[in-house]
Amino acid sequence: MCSFHGGLVVAQASDFNKDFDINWGDGRAKILDSGELLALFLDKDSGSGFHSKNKYLIGKVDMQIKLVPGNSAGTVTSYYLKSDGTSWDEIDFEFLGNLSGDPCVMHTNAFSVDNTPIREFRNLESKGVAFPKSQPMRIHSMLWNANDWARRRGLVKTDWTQAPFTASYRNFSAEARVWASWSSSCSPMGQPAWFTAKMDADGQLKMKSVQKDYMIFNYCTDTKRFPS
Repeated sequence: MCSFHGGLVVAQASDFNKDFDINWGDGRAKILDSGELLALFLDKDSGSGFHSKNKYLIGKVDMQIKLVPGNSAGTVTSYYLKSDGTSWDEIDFEFLGNLSGDPCVMHTNAFSVDNTPIREFRNLESKGVAFPKSQPMRIHSMLWNANDWARRRGLVKTDWTQAPFTASYRNFSAEARVWASWSSSCSPMGQPAWFTAKMDADGQLKMKSVQKDYMIFNYCTDTKRFPS
């Protein structure tokens, strides 16, 4: 069995005041509705952001995010897990703003959106492929200006008459181990279901359908630019 030092946290009715710290924005990020809502704002001078108080090594976390509405071209809403240090692990979503009516583009190396699998990343350490299992990560999010590249490589500029732009967050939940220290002596006995979860046949079909219909670019298959 696993020797964990640090408890299993199950946060269902989240309070952003207790779970997160605002770490960027000079007053542009706000926790509202008695801790039930967190809003990030972006204007021409600055964006804003927050991160979790806790670090997590393994677990399942969920967040409902309302992206910037309307004409949001040039903005990026980032939501990601990241470890500390100069050689870090990172799992991220980047939602690129769009002109009103255009589809939203998402950059990600993550695995599931709205409980629909979009990518599978197997543990292939035996073949020399790094796997993010040993560095605890905080949850981060920020709303920022990527006017020079985020929409048609910068050809479509941010319309600052629409500012301030707003992204909002609700219903954070976590079933995860809060990091204190970790023993590598592990077996699945006594662990939650997600600890040993694998994608079933239905999940594989859903993932292939999403990739076929919506994927624009996959760096894993671009052997010209990424030969290794």
